[in-house]
Amino acid sequence: MTTHPFTRRTFLKSSLLLTGGLLLPNVLPAKAKKLTYKIAVVDLMILKRQKLGALQLTKDIGADGVEVDMGGLGQRETFDSQLANPEIRQQFLDKAKELNLQICSLAMTGFYAQSFATRPTYQRMVQDCIDTMKAMNVKVAFLPLGTQGDLVKNPELRPAIVERLKVVGKMAQKAGVVIGIETALDAKGEVELLREIGSKHVQIYFNFSNPLKAGRDLNQELKTLGSKRICQIHCTDDDGVWLQNNTRLDMNRVKQTLAEMGWEGWLVIERSRDANDPRNVKKNFGANTAYLKSIFQAS
Repeated sequence: MTTHPFTRRTFLKSSLLLTGGLLLPNVLPAKAKKLTYKIAVVDLMILKRQKLGALQLTKDIGADGVEVDMGGLGQRETFDSQLANPEIRQQFLDKAKELNLQICSLAMTGFYAQSFATRPTYQRMVQDCIDTMKAMNVKVAFLPLGTQGDLVKNPELRPAIVERLKVVGKMAQKAGVVIGIETALDAKGEVELLREIGSKHVQIYFNFSNPLKAGRDLNQELKTLGSKRICQIHCTDDDGVWLQNNTRLDMNRVKQTLAEMGWEGWLVIERSRDANDPRNVKKNFGANTAYLKSIFQAS
Protein backbone atom coordinates (compact mmCIF):
# COMPACT_ATOMS: atom_id res chain seq x y z
CA MET A 1 0.00 0.00 0.00
CA THR A 2 1.35 3.39 -1.00
CA THR A 3 1.25 6.25 1.50
CA HIS A 4 1.59 9.97 0.77
CA PRO A 5 3.82 11.80 3.22
CA PHE A 6 2.19 14.86 4.87
CA THR A 7 4.78 17.41 3.76
CA ARG A 8 5.15 21.01 4.94
CA ARG A 9 3.81 22.21 1.55
CA THR A 10 0.70 20.04 1.92
CA PHE A 11 0.12 21.33 5.45
CA LEU A 12 0.37 24.99 4.37
CA LYS A 13 -1.95 24.42 1.40
CA SER A 14 -4.55 22.73 3.59
CA SER A 15 -4.31 25.48 6.19
CA LEU A 16 -4.82 28.22 3.59
CA LEU A 17 -7.89 26.47 2.13
CA LEU A 18 -9.40 26.06 5.58
CA THR A 19 -8.70 29.66 6.58
CA GLY A 20 -9.98 30.98 3.26
CA GLY A 21 -13.20 29.03 3.65
CA LEU A 22 -13.79 30.46 7.10
CA LEU A 23 -13.30 33.99 5.80
CA LEU A 24 -15.74 33.68 2.89
CA PRO A 25 -18.63 36.15 3.44
CA ASN A 26 -21.33 33.58 2.70
CA VAL A 27 -19.99 31.27 5.38
CA LEU A 28 -20.42 33.80 8.18
CA PRO A 29 -23.98 34.35 9.47
CA ALA A 30 -25.38 37.72 8.37
CA LYS A 31 -26.27 40.13 11.14
CA ALA A 32 -29.86 41.29 10.81
CA LYS A 33 -30.35 45.05 10.40
CA LYS A 34 -32.20 46.60 13.32
CA LEU A 35 -35.30 48.33 12.01
CA THR A 36 -36.36 51.64 13.51
CA TYR A 37 -39.97 52.65 14.14
CA LYS A 38 -41.17 55.99 15.47
CA ILE A 39 -44.64 56.76 16.79
CA ALA A 40 -46.59 59.92 15.93
CA VAL A 41 -50.05 61.37 16.43
CA VAL A 42 -52.21 63.55 14.15
CA ASP A 43 -52.74 67.15 15.25
CA LEU A 44 -56.25 67.17 13.77
CA MET A 45 -57.26 64.09 15.75
CA ILE A 46 -55.83 65.34 19.05
CA LEU A 47 -58.03 68.42 18.48
CA LYS A 48 -55.09 70.80 17.89
CA ARG A 49 -55.22 71.37 14.13
CA GLN A 50 -52.38 73.76 13.20
CA LYS A 51 -52.13 74.88 16.83
CA LEU A 52 -48.71 75.29 18.44
CA GLY A 53 -50.09 73.56 21.54
CA ALA A 54 -50.25 70.33 19.53
CA LEU A 55 -46.53 69.91 20.10
CA GLN A 56 -46.66 70.06 23.90
CA LEU A 57 -49.70 67.76 23.87
CA THR A 58 -47.80 65.33 21.63
CA LYS A 59 -44.96 65.35 24.17
CA ASP A 60 -47.41 64.77 27.04
CA ILE A 61 -48.95 61.85 25.14
CA GLY A 62 -45.49 60.31 24.82
CA ALA A 63 -45.18 60.23 21.03
CA ASP A 64 -42.02 60.90 19.03
CA GLY A 65 -43.62 63.23 16.53
CA VAL A 66 -46.73 64.75 15.00
CA GLU A 67 -48.43 64.92 11.62
CA VAL A 68 -49.41 68.56 11.07
CA ASP A 69 -52.45 69.42 8.96
CA MET A 70 -52.36 72.00 6.16
CA GLY A 71 -55.69 73.46 7.33
CA GLY A 72 -59.21 73.57 5.96
CA LEU A 73 -59.98 73.68 2.25
CA GLY A 74 -63.71 74.14 1.66
CA GLN A 75 -64.25 76.07 -1.58
CA ARG A 76 -61.04 78.13 -1.22
CA GLU A 77 -58.38 78.20 -3.91
CA THR A 78 -55.93 76.67 -1.47
CA PHE A 79 -55.61 75.54 2.15
CA ASP A 80 -56.38 77.88 5.04
CA SER A 81 -52.85 77.37 6.36
CA GLN A 82 -51.28 79.28 9.23
CA LEU A 83 -47.99 77.72 8.16
CA ALA A 84 -47.87 80.02 5.14
CA ASN A 85 -46.69 82.65 7.65
CA PRO A 86 -42.88 82.34 8.09
CA GLU A 87 -43.08 83.49 11.73
CA ILE A 88 -45.63 80.83 12.66
CA ARG A 89 -43.66 78.17 10.81
CA GLN A 90 -40.59 79.10 12.80
CA GLN A 91 -42.54 78.90 16.06
CA PHE A 92 -43.48 75.30 15.19
CA LEU A 93 -39.90 74.43 14.30
CA ASP A 94 -38.48 76.03 17.43
CA LYS A 95 -41.02 74.33 19.70
CA ALA A 96 -40.44 70.95 18.09
CA LYS A 97 -36.69 71.32 18.63
CA GLU A 98 -37.21 72.42 22.23
CA LEU A 99 -39.35 69.34 22.95
CA ASN A 100 -37.18 66.97 20.90
CA LEU A 101 -40.07 66.12 18.59
CA GLN A 102 -40.25 65.68 14.83
CA ILE A 103 -42.88 66.81 12.37
CA CYS A 104 -43.13 63.53 10.48
CA SER A 105 -45.49 64.67 7.75
CA LEU A 106 -47.90 67.34 6.55
CA ALA A 107 -51.49 66.34 5.80
CA MET A 108 -53.82 67.62 3.08
CA THR A 109 -56.92 66.28 4.83
CA GLY A 110 -59.06 68.88 3.06
CA PHE A 111 -59.21 66.36 0.22
CA TYR A 112 -61.14 63.88 2.37
CA ALA A 113 -64.30 65.80 1.47
CA GLN A 114 -63.17 67.78 -1.59
CA SER A 115 -62.51 66.39 -5.06
CA PHE A 116 -58.87 66.01 -6.03
CA ALA A 117 -60.09 64.91 -9.48
CA THR A 118 -62.04 68.07 -10.31
CA ARG A 119 -60.79 71.01 -8.21
CA PRO A 120 -59.34 73.52 -10.74
CA THR A 121 -56.57 74.82 -8.44
CA TYR A 122 -55.23 71.44 -7.27
CA GLN A 123 -51.70 72.31 -8.45
CA ARG A 124 -51.62 75.44 -6.31
CA MET A 125 -52.90 73.48 -3.31
CA VAL A 126 -50.26 70.77 -3.67
CA GLN A 127 -47.52 73.30 -4.41
CA ASP A 128 -48.40 75.25 -1.26
CA CYS A 129 -48.02 72.03 0.71
CA ILE A 130 -44.71 71.20 -0.96
CA ASP A 131 -43.38 74.72 -0.34
CA THR A 132 -44.29 74.32 3.35
CA MET A 133 -42.60 70.92 3.43
CA LYS A 134 -39.38 72.39 2.07
CA ALA A 135 -39.50 75.31 4.51
CA MET A 136 -40.00 72.91 7.46
CA ASN A 137 -37.73 70.10 6.21
CA VAL A 138 -40.60 67.59 6.07
CA LYS A 139 -40.19 64.78 3.54
CA VAL A 140 -43.69 63.23 3.38
CA ALA A 141 -47.16 64.65 2.75
CA PHE A 142 -50.46 62.84 3.11
CA LEU A 143 -53.01 63.16 0.28
CA PRO A 144 -56.26 61.23 0.77
CA LEU A 145 -58.34 60.77 -2.38
CA GLY A 146 -61.36 60.83 -0.09
CA THR A 147 -65.02 60.11 -0.71
CA GLN A 148 -65.23 62.06 -3.97
CA GLY A 149 -62.08 60.39 -5.27
CA ASP A 150 -63.16 56.84 -4.37
CA LEU A 151 -61.89 54.81 -7.35
CA VAL A 152 -64.02 51.78 -6.41
CA LYS A 153 -67.30 53.72 -6.43
CA ASN A 154 -66.23 56.21 -9.12
CA PRO A 155 -63.93 54.34 -11.55
CA GLU A 156 -64.68 56.92 -14.26
CA LEU A 157 -62.47 59.38 -12.32
CA ARG A 158 -59.38 57.20 -12.74
CA PRO A 159 -57.97 58.89 -15.90
CA ALA A 160 -58.25 62.36 -14.36
CA ILE A 161 -56.76 61.26 -11.03
CA VAL A 162 -53.88 59.42 -12.71
CA GLU A 163 -53.12 62.43 -14.92
CA ARG A 164 -53.13 64.76 -11.94
CA LEU A 165 -50.98 62.45 -9.84
CA LYS A 166 -48.46 62.30 -12.68
CA VAL A 167 -48.22 66.09 -12.41
CA VAL A 168 -47.96 65.87 -8.61
CA GLY A 169 -45.20 63.26 -9.00
CA LYS A 170 -43.13 65.66 -11.10
CA MET A 171 -43.70 68.46 -8.58
CA ALA A 172 -42.64 66.20 -5.72
CA GLN A 173 -39.60 64.93 -7.60
CA LYS A 174 -38.42 68.48 -8.25
CA ALA A 175 -38.69 69.25 -4.54
CA GLY A 176 -37.20 65.94 -3.37
CA VAL A 177 -40.27 64.94 -1.35
CA VAL A 178 -42.87 62.15 -1.37
CA ILE A 179 -46.65 62.49 -1.64
CA GLY A 180 -48.40 59.58 0.08
CA ILE A 181 -51.89 58.84 -1.23
CA GLU A 182 -54.70 56.92 0.45
CA THR A 183 -57.17 55.17 -1.86
CA ALA A 184 -60.18 52.85 -1.59
CA LEU A 185 -58.45 50.21 -3.74
CA ASP A 186 -57.00 46.95 -2.47
CA ALA A 187 -53.23 46.50 -2.50
CA LYS A 188 -53.15 44.87 -5.93
CA GLY A 189 -55.18 47.78 -7.30
CA GLU A 190 -52.83 50.28 -5.67
CA VAL A 191 -49.81 48.59 -7.23
CA GLU A 192 -51.45 48.99 -10.65
CA LEU A 193 -52.36 52.61 -9.90
CA LEU A 194 -48.78 53.45 -8.90
CA ARG A 195 -47.51 51.81 -12.10
CA GLU A 196 -49.82 54.04 -14.12
CA ILE A 197 -48.63 57.14 -12.27
CA GLY A 198 -45.01 56.09 -12.80
CA SER A 199 -43.30 58.16 -10.10
CA LYS A 200 -41.31 57.02 -7.07
CA HIS A 201 -42.35 60.31 -5.48
CA VAL A 202 -45.99 59.22 -5.28
CA GLN A 203 -46.39 56.30 -2.87
CA ILE A 204 -49.05 54.76 -0.64
CA TYR A 205 -49.77 56.17 2.81
CA PHE A 206 -51.16 52.90 4.17
CA ASN A 207 -54.10 52.93 6.59
CA PHE A 208 -54.75 49.77 8.62
CA SER A 209 -58.48 50.49 8.89
CA ASN A 210 -59.09 50.25 5.12
CA PRO A 211 -58.34 46.52 4.66
CA LEU A 212 -59.78 45.72 8.09
CA LYS A 213 -63.13 47.35 7.27
CA ALA A 214 -63.22 45.61 3.88
CA GLY A 215 -62.43 42.20 5.39
CA ARG A 216 -59.10 41.87 3.60
CA ASP A 217 -55.94 40.30 5.06
CA LEU A 218 -53.99 43.28 6.41
CA ASN A 219 -50.63 41.50 6.42
CA GLN A 220 -51.05 40.16 2.90
CA GLU A 221 -51.96 43.66 1.70
CA LEU A 222 -48.72 45.01 3.18
CA LYS A 223 -46.71 42.26 1.47
CA THR A 224 -48.43 42.85 -1.87
CA LEU A 225 -47.52 46.54 -1.77
CA GLY A 226 -43.97 45.90 -0.61
CA SER A 227 -41.68 48.17 1.37
CA LYS A 228 -40.75 50.56 -1.45
CA ARG A 229 -44.35 51.58 -2.20
CA ILE A 230 -45.31 52.53 1.39
CA CYS A 231 -44.07 55.91 2.66
CA GLN A 232 -45.85 56.02 6.04
CA ILE A 233 -48.57 54.15 7.91
CA HIS A 234 -51.66 55.29 9.77
CA CYS A 235 -51.27 52.57 12.35
CA THR A 236 -54.79 52.45 13.80
CA ASP A 237 -58.28 51.13 13.17
CA ASP A 238 -61.71 52.77 13.39
CA ASP A 239 -62.75 54.21 16.72
CA GLY A 240 -64.27 51.84 19.26
CA VAL A 241 -61.50 50.32 21.36
CA TRP A 242 -57.83 51.00 22.01
CA LEU A 243 -55.29 49.15 19.88
CA GLN A 244 -54.38 46.77 22.68
CA ASN A 245 -58.04 45.66 22.91
CA ASN A 246 -58.64 45.35 19.17
CA THR A 247 -59.32 41.67 18.38
CA ARG A 248 -59.13 42.10 14.59
CA LEU A 249 -55.68 43.69 14.63
CA ASP A 250 -52.72 41.54 15.69
CA MET A 251 -49.96 44.12 16.14
CA ASN A 252 -47.23 41.58 16.89
CA ARG A 253 -47.96 39.87 13.60
CA VAL A 254 -47.93 43.25 11.85
CA LYS A 255 -44.49 43.92 13.31
CA GLN A 256 -43.27 40.54 12.04
CA THR A 257 -44.67 41.29 8.57
CA LEU A 258 -43.00 44.70 8.40
CA ALA A 259 -39.73 43.16 9.60
CA GLU A 260 -39.89 40.48 6.89
CA MET A 261 -40.52 43.23 4.33
CA GLY A 262 -37.65 45.30 5.69
CA TRP A 263 -39.94 48.32 6.14
CA GLU A 264 -39.18 50.91 8.81
CA GLY A 265 -40.44 54.41 9.46
CA TRP A 266 -43.27 56.37 11.07
CA LEU A 267 -46.36 54.70 12.53
CA VAL A 268 -48.93 57.47 12.89
CA ILE A 269 -51.89 57.10 15.26
CA GLU A 270 -55.06 58.47 13.70
CA ARG A 271 -57.96 56.91 15.61
CA SER A 272 -58.64 53.80 17.79
CA ARG A 273 -60.29 55.93 20.47
CA ASP A 274 -62.40 54.42 23.24
CA ALA A 275 -66.03 54.80 22.12
CA ASN A 276 -67.08 55.46 25.71
CA ASP A 277 -64.67 58.39 26.12
CA PRO A 278 -63.77 59.60 22.60
CA ARG A 279 -62.74 63.16 23.49
CA ASN A 280 -60.29 62.22 26.22
CA VAL A 281 -57.26 62.91 24.05
CA LYS A 282 -54.47 62.19 26.54
CA LYS A 283 -56.07 58.96 27.71
CA ASN A 284 -56.84 57.57 24.24
CA PHE A 285 -53.70 58.61 22.40
CA GLY A 286 -51.50 58.04 25.42
CA ALA A 287 -52.71 54.44 25.73
CA ASN A 288 -52.27 53.76 22.01
CA THR A 289 -48.82 55.38 21.93
CA ALA A 290 -47.63 53.37 24.93
CA TYR A 291 -48.93 50.15 23.36
CA LEU A 292 -47.25 50.76 20.00
CA LYS A 293 -43.98 51.64 21.71
CA SER A 294 -44.16 48.41 23.73
CA ILE A 295 -44.39 46.47 20.46
CA PHE A 296 -42.21 48.40 18.02
CA GLN A 297 -39.61 50.00 20.30
CA ALA A 298 -38.96 47.10 22.65
CA SER A 299 -35.25 46.43 22.96
